[in-house]
Amino acid sequence: MKRLLLAPLLAFSAPAAADPLADQVKQDLPSLMTLYRELHANPELSMQEVKTSARLAAEAKKLGFEVTTGVGKTGVVAVMKNGPGPVLLMRADMDALPVSEQTGLPFASKVRAMSVSGTESGVMHACGHDTHMTGWLGTARRMAAMKGQWSGTLVMILQPGEETSQGAKAMLEDGLFTRFPKPTHALAWHDSASLPAGALGITVGPAFANVDSVDIAVKGVGGHGAVPQNTRDPIVLASRIVGTLQTLVSRELDPQDAAVVTVGSFQGGTKHNIISDQATLLLTVRSYNQKTRRALLDGIQRIARGEAIAAGVPDDKMPVVTIREAEATPAAINTDKLSADTAALFRTRFGAERVRVVPPPMVGEDFGRYHLADKSIESLIFWVGGVPQAKWDAAGGDASKLPSLHSPFWAPEAETVIATGIEAMVTGAMGVLGK
Repeated sequence: MKRLLLAPLLAFSAPAAADPLADQVKQDLPSLMTLYRELHANPELSMQEVKTSARLAAEAKKLGFEVTTGVGKTGVVAVMKNGPGPVLLMRADMDALPVSEQTGLPFASKVRAMSVSGTESGVMHACGHDTHMTGWLGTARRMAAMKGQWSGTLVMILQPGEETSQGAKAMLEDGLFTRFPKPTHALAWHDSASLPAGALGITVGPAFANVDSVDIAVKGVGGHGAVPQNTRDPIVLASRIVGTLQTLVSRELDPQDAAVVTVGSFQGGTKHNIISDQATLLLTVRSYNQKTRRALLDGIQRIARGEAIAAGVPDDKMPVVTIREAEATPAAINTDKLSADTAALFRTRFGAERVRVVPPPMVGEDFGRYHLADKSIESLIFWVGGVPQAKWDAAGGDASKLPSLHSPFWAPEAETVIATGIEAMVTGAMGVLGK
């Protein structure tokens, strides 16, 4: 996770004036924290969130929502119709990561599980989705209790498979926008390891990146390592490709156009004295807009073929470039109006010192698929800071000195994150649905 380096913020205190929403959230926190610890200790991997979804679906039913389970395999859709008005989708993601927890928390996960690829590992909510789900329920409780103050339709979804970029796509393909009220607005939040607990971060425009996975099978002519003249060494060719790929960003894009091409894996050969007949490169490719994305993907194919031609590789052994379209994650775009309106509401409620405009990271987030499915949908995903203030101060506000999201040591200040997330989501919701 790319770190957002910000100036240190002041410690945040509750407003002095009476605040019904904050007071109601505070009263609800003990039961919500019990749920949080339960979710944290019992994480489930992507597209396997069976117990998690059942647990939260039951809670939503108690509140009077019309609840449908099994949407996009394990997703939950909870609908509350409350008169005429906009349709607001509010999302939380449910899946955990194949990470063995090392936080030392008394309720730390000890779960081990098998991924769909057949790999066993520890499982942990190392990206904070347990705070998202707890905040989702707290928001649902507040919105149900405040029905007299808003009009429209609330569609609250629990999404599977965010970490593998499967969940939003699966729910859409399973009729999210046809079987249920189609949203006019979409709202979500993510805990942040790069902001102090209780701070709010908003990005206008691209908030998360396009993410593509690309495989390059580099072919050659194998043989004895002592007679390389009789071979076409795929490891040398693959090395040339790796080097030339760096020019895509440094020499072919506008320097102000952010992009990343990373070769995360280089596989080839089996023995010291054997020249292999194949090497494999695995790439992650990041960008913010479709023009840049296309330039990078086309450039990868051109460079792989061009370097092979320069190396004298015959036509029937040209590198094979595979773009894993099924695994791609589109950029999440925060639309101008909803971003500006919600930021103004946040500043009014929380104070300007708690609300920051932050740069987008190069990580992916499939929340962007909902807006991409219908670009008339106003969309916003924002950050809720999770770093305990004492740790933030000790690090001098330098997030690179602190555990990041996906770290086995990531332990957000959950009570502050959840309370802030609920207040922010209710505030944003009332900005859309409020009478």
